[in-house]
Amino acid sequence: MDEKEELHLTSQELQVLSELDSRQFGFLKLRGNEHARTRALVLKAVKYLEGMLVQVKEEEKVSSPGDRRDICIDPKTYCKLGHFHLLLEDYAKAMSAYQKFYALEQDNWKDPLFLYGLGLCYYHYNAFEWATKALQMALYVSPGFTRAADAHMRLALMFKARRHWGAAAAHFRRARLAPHQDATFTRLELSFHVAHLLEARSLRKAARDAYERLLKEPQLSSSLKADVCRQLGWLYHRCASLGETAARARAAIWCLQRAVAAEPDSGAGLYLLGRCFAAQGKVHDAFIAYRNSVEKSEGNADTWCSIGVLYQQQNQPMDALQAYICAVQLDKGHSAAWTNLGSLYESCQMPRDAFACYTNGGAAATASNAALRQRLAFLRAHLAHAPMPSVTGKRRQLPSIEEAWNLPISAEMSSRAPKTAPPPYPGKRPEDPPPLTQHQLQTLQHLQRNSHNLSPQQQVIMQQLLSQYRLAQAARARAVAKSENSATGGDSAESLAEDLLKRFSDSQPDIKKEPVTENTSSTTGNEALLGGRQPVVKLEPLKTDPLKPVSFHIGMSSKQILETCKENAGPPTAWSVLGDGHGPPEPPPVPQPRLTPEQLAPPAPFVYVESKRDAFSPQLQDFCLKHPIAVVRGLTAALKLDLGLFSTKTLVEAWPDHSVEVRTQLMQSADENWDPTGRRRVWACASHRSHTTVRKYAQYQAGSFQESLREERERGAAPAHSAGGMSDSDGRESGSGPVKRRRGARMLRFGTNVDLSDERKWRPQLQELQKLPAFARVASAANMLSHVGHVILGMNTVQLYMKVPGSRTPGHQENNNFCSININIGPGDCEWFGVPDAYWGGVNELCEKHGLSYLHGSWWPDPEELRAHGVPVYRFTQRPGDLVWVNAGCVHWVQATGWCNNIAWNVGPLTARQYSLALDRYEWNKVQNFKSIVPMVHLTWNLARNIRVSDPRLHRAMRTCLMQTLRAAAGTLNVVRARGVPIRFHGRARGEASHYCGACEREVWHALLVREHERRHVVHCLACARRAAPSLQGFLCLEEHHVDELAQVFDAFTLHRPAPPPHAALVAHPVHPAHPAHPAPPLQTPSFVPTPD
Repeated sequence: MDEKEELHLTSQELQVLSELDSRQFGFLKLRGNEHARTRALVLKAVKYLEGMLVQVKEEEKVSSPGDRRDICIDPKTYCKLGHFHLLLEDYAKAMSAYQKFYALEQDNWKDPLFLYGLGLCYYHYNAFEWATKALQMALYVSPGFTRAADAHMRLALMFKARRHWGAAAAHFRRARLAPHQDATFTRLELSFHVAHLLEARSLRKAARDAYERLLKEPQLSSSLKADVCRQLGWLYHRCASLGETAARARAAIWCLQRAVAAEPDSGAGLYLLGRCFAAQGKVHDAFIAYRNSVEKSEGNADTWCSIGVLYQQQNQPMDALQAYICAVQLDKGHSAAWTNLGSLYESCQMPRDAFACYTNGGAAATASNAALRQRLAFLRAHLAHAPMPSVTGKRRQLPSIEEAWNLPISAEMSSRAPKTAPPPYPGKRPEDPPPLTQHQLQTLQHLQRNSHNLSPQQQVIMQQLLSQYRLAQAARARAVAKSENSATGGDSAESLAEDLLKRFSDSQPDIKKEPVTENTSSTTGNEALLGGRQPVVKLEPLKTDPLKPVSFHIGMSSKQILETCKENAGPPTAWSVLGDGHGPPEPPPVPQPRLTPEQLAPPAPFVYVESKRDAFSPQLQDFCLKHPIAVVRGLTAALKLDLGLFSTKTLVEAWPDHSVEVRTQLMQSADENWDPTGRRRVWACASHRSHTTVRKYAQYQAGSFQESLREERERGAAPAHSAGGMSDSDGRESGSGPVKRRRGARMLRFGTNVDLSDERKWRPQLQELQKLPAFARVASAANMLSHVGHVILGMNTVQLYMKVPGSRTPGHQENNNFCSININIGPGDCEWFGVPDAYWGGVNELCEKHGLSYLHGSWWPDPEELRAHGVPVYRFTQRPGDLVWVNAGCVHWVQATGWCNNIAWNVGPLTARQYSLALDRYEWNKVQNFKSIVPMVHLTWNLARNIRVSDPRLHRAMRTCLMQTLRAAAGTLNVVRARGVPIRFHGRARGEASHYCGACEREVWHALLVREHERRHVVHCLACARRAAPSLQGFLCLEEHHVDELAQVFDAFTLHRPAPPPHAALVAHPVHPAHPAHPAPPLQTPSFVPTPD
């Protein structure tokens, strides 16, 4: 009998295997001997399944396409195999199995266990972008996922590593809200990472307070205590804002000594302690700390670099050379060590070796050090005309870099510094692997989707691309970390907190509850023979009670829906407002075919309104709806709008103490965006938030204008740059050129989000806006946002912006893809950029390329880079009185070119396109864990009550949403009643805001779950409530509506078919705006005069 056919599993073992999946990762540790029986069982199952897969492959080779096969492989077999390999921590095989399941199972996105396991594999390989997508999708399809805490924790760590601070903070908050028993991390570990996030965001006093609170915790483990003390000690050492120098030095030494005592086997604390001693001039103590660090930590290039600095300061060049060589042999890209080595060679009159070392330091060293760039330029020019050094010349003080690389050094150093080939002389350090091109990424994705049909050559190509992708991701993570260090003053010690991240992924805690297999006798009745011929190969739970499949469609009545839901409302994954079986939305690829250069820089659609009749004609609304973005010129003059009501002078006279949010930004030209050093063009657009009053900002605005007039008369000279000295391993002592350049850069203050919603304060201003045509008004029956029933600041209310030249509104799409209106009050102009909504996926791709979050980040795109990516960009000037219409989903960013005020608000035309785009973004926000401030479910039910719809597409989309949310409400109430939770009618007050879950920030409609005995009720969705208390004990369910009322609204919402008019020629068809890939030609009617900008 074949070995595969001799494998036997009892029914109990099969049951145990059926319960093992990715959720046990981190809880079930199969590496050690403690769980040897479970490990043996998993290996046994893996051996059988892999043997069966091999047999199927052999049958495929010899059988014809139409032959009946003895064995059929269920795609879930690959998923199960992936789970087993994941638990065995064989990540390569787990990834392969998961990719096979991904290729074979069309609805793979519905399986949260698969998505979670795939995300863990990507996380292990530092493929953070793909890991983020997989874990976000797992949380989207299963909001009540039992491992949500771990998923949120890993997402937070990845966002923190990528400098997406807002997203990291949101996921840390959600991880904290999860029950402790569902997580592989402790509450104190989470608190440590939250404190480190504060430090990374430069909130140093808050970070210090958080670290000190942690040290007072009695249950703090020794390893975590060491981490906290190291971070706190280094924070005291480098942050002047935390007190006097002497007091900070004492506190730093004290904290780092506690770190060493808490974790004696770690060299990190000793290294930092040596740095502190060296900064205080205690050379002997510093040497002792460094030496002890070398003994305990294998291959720490930072330590050797710091030892070299000490030797160089003590005028011991040979010892310094050996230390630096150790550092660069351990890390060939250690720019600080190369730079210091070059400085050492220069001090010994060896310019050729100095030039080689400076060059090997790479672009990272020279980018932030103006003095080093000057030295490189000087040495390059000097060496170009200098003769080659003579062998018989005078004796050199130091060996050359090539000789030093191969010099025998002390046993202590050589044991820590493995010898490799010397670097090029002179030359550059080894380059990081290049990232995959867009074509390579598409090829990799195609190969992974079709991995079951690949030839051996294609499989080799796929493995090569996957390997290159992983290496590029790792290199990118290192580059981000290094750029973060240089931008924040070179705080390499911040990476200490990532040690815990590594422990979090590599050293999982032991099993908390292991399934036990009983030692039963091998009897025929209790055994399952795995080697026999089976029609389907899969391991599923033996005891299953499958629910009867249900089918819902929009033709059902409310009674039919509610009756069906009593039996089975379906899983929460089927309650999407887009419809059952509808996959989650994804960013669209750049549309093909590629646009021509002329189409990539289209002229902005302009229309000139000459009279009030033109303003209220339907052609104006049609013109706006047909273009991604449009400028309406002359509208305010034709309607005689008094724009002076929104001037700074009027605002100061009316309400001088009204609040203004201020954004402090760097003055830059509109088509450029530079990093804080002013030497590299980037997309990240930094601004600092504060608050002031209308009066104070008006004084600043007027003073800025006066200052500009003075500057035109007298221009100041540019500041000079000075040279820098040696740098330690974090580069804190690097050249001061960037610092002086930042000091010379001009900062501005942008007054934003001035709220004009209070009718008692701003009645004249709001009444003046009623002169606008209905489609552009703040409140109108034809505006979806007027049917929300409560205020959404800045969307269905007016906001004002007070600007000086250079004030920027970074790139974004409007909330939930609604349209917006923007009027320039003047007297200055604004420059606008816009991208059609069909291309927003391309903008998202470039944001990811630049390491920025599309939703959470602040970014200023480069128009030329967008066009090179195949994305068209509009660019135009908005003059005083111009109204800019931003159509649904249009990506846009704005910069003031003069002193001006603007007013803006959102509108929602009653079109199928607007509603569908809003719903798509509502669901994508869930995937991205981003709060939708427009409550689309609540809005849809209000629209169903208030309007009649004659557009079949809009009716179908709205009725689908109504059906799905009615189904979700019934399913929620079924779960609540089954657990004996009391249900009380709550109702809705007039103007009451919509409710959002306090944990996941998703909209909660109709069934509000709150804790019964809380003084301040926090609303929970069903998933978060069940995660907090699986039996819902202590919860109370509040109903917002009577079910009969909802049923009546649902049944009454039918497609309205207006009676045809007497003459067919007079029939007015509903507007179905199309969105062309490139702008349509201007509307040619007698009423409008399209004008160039």
